[in-house]
Amino acid sequence: MADYPIDELGGKTPLEQAYIPNMDRIASCRIGCVRTIPGSMEPGSDVANLSLMGYDPEKYHTGRSPFEAASMGVDLDSDQTAFRMNLVTLDRRSDDEIIMVSHSSGDITTDESNQIVEDLKRELHAPELSIYPGVAYRHLLVWENYIEGLKTIPPHDVLDQDMSLYLNNPSNDPVAELIKRSWPILENHPVNQRRKQKGLKQASSIWLWGQGKAPEIPGFHGKFGLAGGVISAVDLVKGIGQYAGFRSIYVEGATGYLDTNYQGKASGALQGLRDLDLIFLHVEAPDEAAHNGNFKEKIQAIEAFDEQVVGVVLEGLKDFKDYRVMVVSDHYTPVIKKTHTREPTPFAWAGKTELESASSKPAFTEMFAHKSGLMFDKGYKLMNAFLDNR
Repeated sequence: MADYPIDELGGKTPLEQAYIPNMDRIASCRIGCVRTIPGSMEPGSDVANLSLMGYDPEKYHTGRSPFEAASMGVDLDSDQTAFRMNLVTLDRRSDDEIIMVSHSSGDITTDESNQIVEDLKRELHAPELSIYPGVAYRHLLVWENYIEGLKTIPPHDVLDQDMSLYLNNPSNDPVAELIKRSWPILENHPVNQRRKQKGLKQASSIWLWGQGKAPEIPGFHGKFGLAGGVISAVDLVKGIGQYAGFRSIYVEGATGYLDTNYQGKASGALQGLRDLDLIFLHVEAPDEAAHNGNFKEKIQAIEAFDEQVVGVVLEGLKDFKDYRVMVVSDHYTPVIKKTHTREPTPFAWAGKTELESASSKPAFTEMFAHKSGLMFDKGYKLMNAFLDNR
């Protein structure tokens, strides 16, 4: 949710522009900033959400894709490396000019992408490779005996940029060559032909990144003495939860986009709290809108989250004898940059008795969070403080 001031909004951020009375109410009890991205690591949802679940990413992070593999039920052997395999849109103008147009193939649907991935599994078949379909543009490739140390690039970090040097770099041969092998398979794929007729972006290439081997992470129950659940449309977040020993709660219609089932997630959280101690509920829509450079959709997503998730949860929690609730942006995704940045990000939390006497100020915004003076420089320590209510 966190962002920079936007000229078209009169210098306001999307959080400042959005109508979010429920998050504002929580922020009136306690608001601050948390550094979810250590200075030594790249800003990403894997690092940020690992921090927010109470785990030091500098100690436990090996790459994002092993988490996604876990969510998809894929167990990694010691000689296997997991990759995120995006379906992306590349504009191949020439061998020397290849533009990253979309990291998500224009928000391709799961049904469309799974048709493509089934064909890729067959056409890219090799003894050392295994491909698994995921959700929307997000898929998984497992590579046996992959050469360690080769650099890959998150596609959302290079939107509108020329990727020809990266793809033609001999030192990146194994990854680049596999990416290029996907081009003739996808060029005239029936799904792409139908998308072209509708004026939609096509899945013209695979893109491999976020590789890593299986990490060793202690369970949340052993670490904090609590049983947890996770709700997300994103395999990455569900996979972190799985490594933590969380129960993954399925919500029909959870897409990761603006059209996700917000109320279904809220209802799933309330139901899960009947026999679990904590629910980690994640909504991807503001992030996707920011990657697309669309501040209007980002505001729409934030307002939907406030009304249909936070509001519904707060109303449902009235039936509980006691509770504590936190809202937090896992990282900044500024609309102007279309990618993640590493600034400390806002959080707010409150308990039941605090909320019963809550005022209307301050608001849940970046400015109030920074002005509060409450700061967790080690992001993984926020969870412990939240659980201890201090």
